[in-house]
Amino acid sequence: MDTTGTYRFDPVDRVQMRLLVRLSPGQRIRVMLDARELAVGLIRGRLRRQYPDLSPREINLEVLEEIARGERTSSRP
Repeated sequence: MDTTGTYRFDPVDRVQMRLLVRLSPGQRIRVMLDARELAVGLIRGRLRRQYPDLSPREINLEVLEEIARGERTSSRP
């Protein structure tokens, strides 16, 4: 079967799921916010390396544009 161009999710990490189930709703939200903070920081760092002459404000605008672009992108093939 040819899977070229087919979008696939990574396999579910069962250990991670078991750990998350044990957390309270507030703790799960905290984990989600921490993950988002990491993702935004990685995007910001990459953009800083790509565009070293941009001001922090311009970098932040680029981050927001990239996040918005990702939200408009379909995860379907």
